[in-house]
Amino acid sequence: MTFRSCLIAATALCGLGAAAQAADISFKPVAAPTDDAAKRQVVVSESATVAGSDVKLAYTTLFRSGDKLGDAVFGQIHDKDGKALPQGDAEASNSPDFTSLIPVGSKIFSLTHFETLPAAMYLSELKQDADGKLSPVSTKPVDFSAVGGLWNPCAGDVTPWGTHLGSEEYPQDARKMETAKEVKDFADDEVLDMARWAGLDPEKMTMDEYRAAIDPYKYGYPVEVAVSEAGDATVAKHYAMGRVSVELAHIMPDKKTAYISDDGTNVGLFRFVADKEGDLTAGNLFAAKWVQTSADNGGAATIEWIDLGHADQATVADAIKKGVKFSDLFETADLGEGGACPEGFGSSNAEGRAECLKVKPGMDMLASRLETRRYASMKGATTEFRKMEGSAFDPATKTFYLAMSEISKGMTDADEKADKGGRNDIRLAKNPCGGVYGLPLDDSFVASSMKAVIVGKPTDYAADSPYAGQTCDIDGIANPDNLTFLTGYNTLVIGEDTGEGHQNDAIWTLNMGSNALTRIATTPYGAEATSVDWYPNLNGHAYLVAVVQHPYGESDKDKLTDKADARGYVGYIGPFPASK
Repeated sequence: MTFRSCLIAATALCGLGAAAQAADISFKPVAAPTDDAAKRQVVVSESATVAGSDVKLAYTTLFRSGDKLGDAVFGQIHDKDGKALPQGDAEASNSPDFTSLIPVGSKIFSLTHFETLPAAMYLSELKQDADGKLSPVSTKPVDFSAVGGLWNPCAGDVTPWGTHLGSEEYPQDARKMETAKEVKDFADDEVLDMARWAGLDPEKMTMDEYRAAIDPYKYGYPVEVAVSEAGDATVAKHYAMGRVSVELAHIMPDKKTAYISDDGTNVGLFRFVADKEGDLTAGNLFAAKWVQTSADNGGAATIEWIDLGHADQATVADAIKKGVKFSDLFETADLGEGGACPEGFGSSNAEGRAECLKVKPGMDMLASRLETRRYASMKGATTEFRKMEGSAFDPATKTFYLAMSEISKGMTDADEKADKGGRNDIRLAKNPCGGVYGLPLDDSFVASSMKAVIVGKPTDYAADSPYAGQTCDIDGIANPDNLTFLTGYNTLVIGEDTGEGHQNDAIWTLNMGSNALTRIATTPYGAEATSVDWYPNLNGHAYLVAVVQHPYGESDKDKLTDKADARGYVGYIGPFPASK
């Protein structure tokens, strides 16, 4: 059955084509936990069959949040001057997220970023024994003071040239920040807590003091970190790639094309094409327009690309340094009756509001990079996606996979609030369990279509069911988030970030040839199964990295009896035999 001809039932799956001469991999399934003891553990598949051979598996923990190694506390947050900042009553953040494995010369390094405000990233050196087991040697925080600190990093990727490519989610609304008169009118406590990084007291500071310390245009970019064999980290934020709520910038094998997913409500999908291979400091940016062809089972569309123009790092950085503001970029006007904008103004439904905007003369390039989602929306791109999350790429079939944690709000037909000011491009039935989409790419790594390949199934369990209270089919996905592809095995890995959908978040494998969906791991109460990432050959061994974020932190907080159990886990499933 081909991708174009298959029909997807609510719980059915449709492969995008088997990889040529792909080897087989299958996992012993993990049961959905039903008793309290199982719901408090990290449980992974006991074994896998890889190319006909059985491989014993386990979850190996490299770090727990707050672990001390030498003088460092893993996950401890610091201000711009290196002073430790308490995380409530904890010494460190319990929210580790994307964790990379990066070989450099004779050493193996790992970078872990923490999804908090203020945020942190830790560089660790690992050792590998003859059987492939990894263990930590050292760890230390990475200094981001030269780029204004790190803002709420989430998913990430390892570039084809061997660097850690992270992200910054949910940057502040620069228009709202510029016009706010008092701190209480501007943002919630979590966002304002970033002031602690700058040395301010969130409870005593004025709005002018906050604005002077925290420039919204310094945040919301792909973040690249290179590591030397000596263990030195070099950081950069890539302003030419645009400013959105970056979940992940995924680099294609051409070393120039990046697909950038945008997390939140009324968000867009972006494609960046660098001028030079392995250099993300200059290039052209494009925004996707969804032209719907089907509303069935997660939907399908052709994809058109809106050109947002060319930019370079130095020019955008210089404008930020000089203090460019929203009012320097745009004129604004009120929506008229029926949601129309005055002549000369473009309509935007991004940033949680309907707006009429006009770019000021000479400001198109900066508007496209500093207000990327607003600019894309007023130019005709689709900014109606909801909770766009992680991504993966299968080089054998040239298919890009993209998770949508929910199909709701702007993705539904005629949502009064989310579609106001937009074009209602996406007109789907609500599915709070979400789905994963496939985008076939051409030889230039350009997608021209997009279609759901798997969706969750909303379910109402009876009060006497062991799954009572869970709202998505226990044997299907719920709120897919991070993805990775087991290259050579034609298998997609899906990690969940769900609350009510499943009580315990799971990690799944989806065989794109057989359509078999297998649960291979579950996480403790209230945790997110994040940072799934496949490393096919690291000195003769393969690893599936898996991070357990904020146990007991998202739900079931009342079940926490020992605060040590709330510490996040950074580790991996494996090792596996190396693959190509």
